Amino acid sequence: MLRRLPTQTHPDVLVGTDTSDDAGVFRLRDDLAIVNTVDFFTPIVDDPFVFGQIAAANALSDIYAMGADPVTALNIVGFPKATMDIEVLSQVLEGGLDRAREAGAVVIGGHTIIDPELKYGMAVTGTVHPDKVLRNVGVEAGDALVLTKPLGTGIVTTALKQRRASAASVRAAVASMVALNRTASLVMRRFAVHACSDVTGFGLLGHGTEMAMGSDVSIVFDSRSLPLLPGALRLAKGGYLTGGCKRNRAYLADKVVVEPTVSAGYEDIAYDPQTSGGLLIAVRDRDAARLVQALHAQGIDSASVVGAAVAKRGAWVILR
Repeated sequence: MLRRLPTQTHPDVLVGTDTSDDAGVFRLRDDLAIVNTVDFFTPIVDDPFVFGQIAAANALSDIYAMGADPVTALNIVGFPKATMDIEVLSQVLEGGLDRAREAGAVVIGGHTIIDPELKYGMAVTGTVHPDKVLRNVGVEAGDALVLTKPLGTGIVTTALKQRRASAASVRAAVASMVALNRTASLVMRRFAVHACSDVTGFGLLGHGTEMAMGSDVSIVFDSRSLPLLPGALRLAKGGYLTGGCKRNRAYLADKVVVEPTVSAGYEDIAYDPQTSGGLLIAVRDRDAARLVQALHAQGIDSASVVGAAVAKRGAWVILR
């Protein structure tokens, strides 16, 4: 569909739509560029305040993935006025404001429509030096891939809707989703990062494929090294999968190879759509351990080396 749209060109567009990056980047002057992103979705938890926190953290994450800092945000709301108490919307917006404040961003307005189903998110603007933009392309053969948050949010929240997720699993998933990627972004900027993306709706394998294709390398993920939410593996084996997981698998069928040695459940987790997931960072292999150590020192305990980039060979992404 996007290929049918006319191509837009401008000398100050540093990042557009050509590589499916996390946000767009526009240069205002030689030492300043703005970063723009937007994201919104329907509730994945029952608590409206927590839903607002998660949706805002998810939208802010794209800014952090680009190596930028958020400065302003606009609320985007679809609200079922006839069937839902307006107090619910108030709590959702309070949750979003809470995350924006922690990010150091100012919510300066927004837009609301009447909609049969509640939807919430943000359009966020950030700033970055034009020479310090991080993209989802630029991965080099020999790089290590570091992931900063555990996987399995889609699986856990699907099980939650069916009252099959344990309280511990839900608490861990919520804590991960409301957590900003701000600290991880600040830490990674101290290293020579070649590329970065945040892992969201396309799952680890989908975002890894975008990075691999845009960089003309293959990425090999080690299923045994993936950080997982408590209970996620058990729930995956139990079949608590989202529709997005199945769509990701279908879309990536000709791009990803899953080796037969991968244990049951890990493949589903690698395809699982994430909400407010972690950063996937490509760095030189010799820097990876120091990066993980620095992330751990700042309380990002799940940060792990999850794979490596190699010269292009067959599939774009291999899960072993």
